[in-house]
Amino acid sequence: MDRPDHRAFTALYHAHYGAVLGFVRRRLPDASAEDVVADVFTTVWRRLDDVPDEPRPWLYGVARHTLLTAQRGHARRAALSVRIASRPSGPTPDHSDGIADTLDLVAAWQRLSATHQEAIALVTHDGLTGAEAAQVLGCSRSAFSVRLVRARRALRTFLDIEARAASSADGPARQTKEMSREAR
Repeated sequence: MDRPDHRAFTALYHAHYGAVLGFVRRRLPDASAEDVVADVFTTVWRRLDDVPDEPRPWLYGVARHTLLTAQRGHARRAALSVRIASRPSGPTPDHSDGIADTLDLVAAWQRLSATHQEAIALVTHDGLTGAEAAQVLGCSRSAFSVRLVRARRALRTFLDIEARAASSADGPARQTKEMSREAR
């Protein structure tokens, strides 16, 4: 016969396994993601009485702590790295612009600190509200808001740097081509 806690755990597991797995895979892009999720739900089983009415932010918090524990031996940047999967929002006539923008975004993302990456990822990739993200990180809502503003500002700065670098790298190549045409 199923005990009430077993039924509650099973319902929680089925309702949130996919979201927790996605959360972990965005931070740990290898086969060990499922092992980490198994550890998360082992913790959930042990702490079933601590699960709040809205479990997703709490689960993400448990998953985050589990990830940090699992990757303690690795560099923090590698532990919290988030892969960026970019899909253009609409069709672009010239795909090279989209590719260049994606490359600029990837380069700018890699220059962000792990703290900034995590703040942006919790909101954009994981779809959490500011309050939920603050709960995941174990800080106040206002502290998270400050982190997010700083992270977005840093990303914009790095995107501007990448764009300037790309345009200055294209400049001499274009000038050389134009000079070659004029010489003919």
